[in-house]
Amino acid sequence: MAKELELGLDTFGDVTADAEGNPVPYHQVIRDVIEEGVLADQVGVDFFGIGEHHRSDFAVSSPEMVLATIAGRTKNIQLGSAVTVLSSDDPIRVYQRFSTLDAASNGRAEVILGRGSFTESFPLFGFDLTKYEELFEDKLDLFTEVRKERPVTWSGRTRPELTQQRVFPTTASGELKAWIGVGGSPQSVVRAAQYGMPLMIAIIGGHPSRFEPYIDLYHRALTQLGKPLLPVGMHSPGHVADTDEQAREELWPNFEIMRNRIGAERGWGPASRAEFDAEIEGGSLYVGSPDTVARKIAETVKTLNVDRFTLKYGSGPMTHESLMRNVELYGTKVIPMVRDLLA
Repeated sequence: MAKELELGLDTFGDVTADAEGNPVPYHQVIRDVIEEGVLADQVGVDFFGIGEHHRSDFAVSSPEMVLATIAGRTKNIQLGSAVTVLSSDDPIRVYQRFSTLDAASNGRAEVILGRGSFTESFPLFGFDLTKYEELFEDKLDLFTEVRKERPVTWSGRTRPELTQQRVFPTTASGELKAWIGVGGSPQSVVRAAQYGMPLMIAIIGGHPSRFEPYIDLYHRALTQLGKPLLPVGMHSPGHVADTDEQAREELWPNFEIMRNRIGAERGWGPASRAEFDAEIEGGSLYVGSPDTVARKIAETVKTLNVDRFTLKYGSGPMTHESLMRNVELYGTKVIPMVRDLLA
């Protein structure tokens, strides 16, 4: 398992703060994310993902542009989205953008397709939120056809039909690497199997073992559909610093800001420090020194037998300096420790 396991990093491009606590301008946050991606390649991280958001607390609305800039300054790291909100996008344009990234990066691009946990993109791009599920199903079906890189003949419910239409550019490998991101819905897990795409699970709360049934369901669905077993990945939040105490103290006030901002929109109660600490101790927050985080990742990988673990680093207005240190420690300390623990 140690040889096959991929260890990556995700960022949503949260708007950070400077040393005086002032919000960093969007243009600088984007340049900082680029530097974090370049550093991730230098320290041996396998994958670097960037999320797509369309709200004031995140700087990145076009991950492909940022990833393309990182591609020009890196050599080895896989580059992808985390996630691309397919429901409010055009599947043909998504394929074109990521196949272009694949060319620019010499075959290192991939896309994680999902519905996203925020809904701002629907009114922004003129989509009916009541058709949330229908839009995703229809567009995923078309994306799957485009991914075959053959003339597309397709009809659906949310856009005009296509007849023997070609989509360019194509990839050197003949198929863009694509995952389906899910949050824990059995229907979404089975859908990923039906389309024959690898599964990426967002585990953002509770003990990771509660997702074992979903991974088992995915494998059973693939078998019943006569498809080969495909990779399963997971994404969870966390923060790495030199010591356990430093990691918690750096993350907590920023975690609280972001959690309460989103919670106010969704009717959640305020976050507590006890809840935060409990999630680190027995849930899905990977926070601490390199040794602490590596041991927790290794235990989760053993439990779920996943092929990729991706740490979603950064939360709210953390400083760029603390995020760079997180990237450095993850690549130079955490990744070697995890591989040693699993060897």
